[in-house]
Amino acid sequence: MASQLYMDKMQLRQNYRNLWHTDLMRAIQADPPYCCFALWCGPCVSYLLRKRALYNDMSRYVCCAGYMPCSGRCGESKCPELCLATEVFLCFANSVASTRFLLQDEFNIQTTRCDNCIIGFMFCLSQLACIFSIVAMIVGSDEISEASQLLSCLSDLVYCTVCACMQTQHKVEMDKRDGKFGPQVMAVPPVQQMSRLDQAYPPTVGYPPPAYGQPAGYPPPQAQGYPPAGYPPPQAQGYPPAGYPPAGYPK
Repeated sequence: MASQLYMDKMQLRQNYRNLWHTDLMRAIQADPPYCCFALWCGPCVSYLLRKRALYNDMSRYVCCAGYMPCSGRCGESKCPELCLATEVFLCFANSVASTRFLLQDEFNIQTTRCDNCIIGFMFCLSQLACIFSIVAMIVGSDEISEASQLLSCLSDLVYCTVCACMQTQHKVEMDKRDGKFGPQVMAVPPVQQMSRLDQAYPPTVGYPPPAYGQPAGYPPPQAQGYPPAGYPPPQAQGYPPAGYPPAGYPK
């Protein structure tokens, strides 16, 4: 039952809508110093990233972020720092993967096909190196033994490189979460404020589209009745004025 739930969760991650801020191919370009730090001191980086992923609240820590059968059964609540240190040193690969799953489930992040191919190549190469080592021990051939050693070295190199890039990817994503990239220069306006292709004029504020030949953005002229309001002027309402025509004017 638990394995089925894990499989369903992995399938669900493929349908998440968001993407990583940087993929594995460009992780070293996003933060070269941190990638080097993750390459030479992977367990330390894994410890720091898991703690940061938990918002520095170690009371929320569970072994392997709750994604393994041993999660919650190792006495994490009594000494979470020691349990996390044990996890990153003894189960380094699981610690990196657990932090990745934690971030994916929190922010609905899916892994791109390119990243899946890189991770899959890393696993296949390690399995192939293991098979060659077993065959070399059984057969006792020097050629197969040398090939297995070469494959093991290549597998270790790919494994360390991919894990370093993966942890850099996690770090960049949490930098984005914590707002360390600064404010955006230009944000996409809301849909109701975006001009459409079928609009002949730019949107105006409180006015309908202007008439043909009138500059855009001006209010339309107000319709005036005839005669205009206020006509006749007040002084002309008593027409003819008093004392007109003058006395002695012929009628």
